[in-house]
Amino acid sequence: MSASSSRVIVVWVPDWPIVAARQNLQATDLDLTDELPLALIDRGTVFACSSLARAAGVRRGLAVREAQLRCPELLVAPYDAQADARAFEHVVTLIEELVPGVRILRPGLCAIRARGPARFYGGEQQAAATIRQALSESVASVLIGSVRVGIADSPFGAEQAALRTEESAPVRIIDPGTTQGFLAPLPISTLETSPLDDAALVPVLRRLGLHTLGDFAALDRTAVGVRFAEAGLRAHARASATDRLSGAEHAPEADLGADVAFEPALDRVDQIAFGVRAAAESMIERLAHAGLVCTALLITVTSESGDRSERSWSHPHHFSAPDVVDRVRWQLQGSGGAAAGPSAPVERIEIAPSRVDASTNHEAGLWGTSLDERVHHALARLSSLLGHGAVSTPSLGGGRFLAERRVLVPWGDESPKTQRALPWPGSIPPPAPATVFSAPRRAEVRGALGEPVDVDARGTTNTAPVWMAFDQAPPLTISAWAGPWPVHQRWWDSDTRRSAARFQMIDSTGMAWLLILEDHTWAAEARYD
Repeated sequence: MSASSSRVIVVWVPDWPIVAARQNLQATDLDLTDELPLALIDRGTVFACSSLARAAGVRRGLAVREAQLRCPELLVAPYDAQADARAFEHVVTLIEELVPGVRILRPGLCAIRARGPARFYGGEQQAAATIRQALSESVASVLIGSVRVGIADSPFGAEQAALRTEESAPVRIIDPGTTQGFLAPLPISTLETSPLDDAALVPVLRRLGLHTLGDFAALDRTAVGVRFAEAGLRAHARASATDRLSGAEHAPEADLGADVAFEPALDRVDQIAFGVRAAAESMIERLAHAGLVCTALLITVTSESGDRSERSWSHPHHFSAPDVVDRVRWQLQGSGGAAAGPSAPVERIEIAPSRVDASTNHEAGLWGTSLDERVHHALARLSSLLGHGAVSTPSLGGGRFLAERRVLVPWGDESPKTQRALPWPGSIPPPAPATVFSAPRRAEVRGALGEPVDVDARGTTNTAPVWMAFDQAPPLTISAWAGPWPVHQRWWDSDTRRSAARFQMIDSTGMAWLLILEDHTWAAEARYD
């Protein structure tokens, strides 16, 4: 393959996860500006951070507390990979209007074969300038910022060229045939920006005395394959600039959503719902024709004043056209009940399926699902009559205390899965108690001499618990116990801080209890049935 035919253009949007997150947070009416440092959290560590956060010492991989210690004014938000990828689709669509065959390497980074664009636009420099100009003139230019472009003989080389551009020189072109020389002096840790198997390989290569990509590329490829198998061969191809652009080209998803514009703008919920009905039926029909059903929706309401209201809705089974209309009505009513309406006339409703599934997974059972369907229709009817939020369903949320984990979710809303998945140090490990009291039962725990059992500042009990009693019930002998396990929540906030100690105790009847000692007062949180 000639050098010209293997040339690759890589387009990089710096800090793309932060860019996408700011779009999503601003869509939720949060007053978020570029002057505020922001960090995205994934599994308890920093996944990405803004330039202001980096200037304060925040780095990827830091624990949340360490990041907040370095930057007290830091705003943190959960990282949403799906929203990240969905937002990047708009950027890719803009690029595809100029050059076909875009391949998404990851959200914020995409690659294109350079031969066609260079011929069409009169050279690689002109092709890169055309792409940057198109993005800078788009609606998203305010959010995208400075787009960088790298061009080299290999995808990895072009990616490294783009990552090493500057704001004053946003395009870097590595001359044909010199990409391996460009990569050679880079540290071996550069491979850590590639897939995870390369990241695991880097410490081994460093211990072998290979400190640069040039050192690794100088090794015999066959010997690398024998020693490191497929992962080593992939890393060696990157280091020696012999990797090639592979994988399927980006294929935009079929437009299965609905978009309804009102002229003039409407301010009555019933009129808007009537106008949306035909579009909802058409959307459900198109999904069915594609063999799909929609289980989650994203509805965006744009008012005459330019305000946008964006909200996700889920369904316990899958959406029908009346269900879609109900969700539009509930979003317009907000929390004001069935008689409420939009604050300003509505000029556009956009409905986009955010989660779809094969229709074969939602076929009715052999004997039907009549009871389940009746329950669903009854709850949906109540919500329509009483307003969104009047009917709630229990859901498991996040938190350290059991009462915090019980969350009532309005019918039709997503469960708080993100909060549930976050790390909660100090929470009860599984298995969880079967019975959680709606209000903790007041308890009394005493030692052998009848003295109250307490815990000092160092987490040590003053005496072993011997018996316990709840309310006015007779005391129960404690046959076994474990603890204490301290829980310190929001210790930096004097208004919301909580400090407690948990105990697990088994009484003489064999019943297990979860007790909590807070402010020298005992209470039973739950019972292990």
